Amino acid sequence: MADEIVELNNGTDGLVIVGIQRRGVQLAAQIVSTINDREKSEVPQGALDITLYRDDLQTVGPRPLVGQTQIPVDIDGQHVVIVDDVLYTGRTIRAALDELADFGRPSRISLAVLIDRGGRELPIQANIVGKTVDIGPGQRVDVLVEELDGKNAVVIADREASP
Repeated sequence: MADEIVELNNGTDGLVIVGIQRRGVQLAAQIVSTINDREKSEVPQGALDITLYRDDLQTVGPRPLVGQTQIPVDIDGQHVVIVDDVLYTGRTIRAALDELADFGRPSRISLAVLIDRGGRELPIQANIVGKTVDIGPGQRVDVLVEELDGKNAVVIADREASP
């Protein structure tokens, strides 16, 4: 995925990579580390917490847990790549686009996801996909990352089962 991002951007100039809290941030860090090592560059990395931009915020509860949003550089005129773990309905990405607009006007926004499971409710498509999986509506995809879960893995489970 790191190589595809560099190719999509024609190098690393003007590139900013932003992960969506939670696991998208850890995936973005892995991608940035790989790009920086291979390209001998310093690609800026940020984080978006889309909690307050969700269209279902009223169903989250009275005190939603809000994480950190950090955009380390001015994104005006930059190519911003949003990184997330699983692309499903598209609603998380819509919220991320809304929040990102509060920080400036990039020249281009691309989307990189580790897993595309289909099932869109909005017309959103990833530019870069690690793996496309075809699973049923009664199933979910859990992405585990070393920093939060103690291991890197992708697990397909029944919706009722806990990760």
